Amino acid sequence: MTTIEVDGADNGLVTLVAAVADVLLEVMEREAIRRMESETLSDEEIERLGRRLATLEAELERFKRDEGIEDDVTRLRGDLNGLIEHALELPDDAVGLGGTR
Repeated sequence: MTTIEVDGADNGLVTLVAAVADVLLEVMEREAIRRMESETLSDEEIERLGRRLATLEAELERFKRDEGIEDDVTRLRGDLNGLIEHALELPDDAVGLGGTR
């Protein structure tokens, strides 16, 4: 079983929240790209979405820098990525999905 270390109660929780926000932002960016490539967005929607994602990314980076957790978030993201990759390699019944995804 893979474990993830989150140091310190306060700083660890802040780091975890920032790492999850980082993952969610990446997912939103990938979805935006998918929608742009499928041509389901107007030029105006693409422009607006790009601005909002850029603003979110800048705010998240500022938050990590202000809290002094940039390196911790990077390390935790690596751990989370490894955990996710490991979970995706497991058979469905090993993770309690009963054959449905």
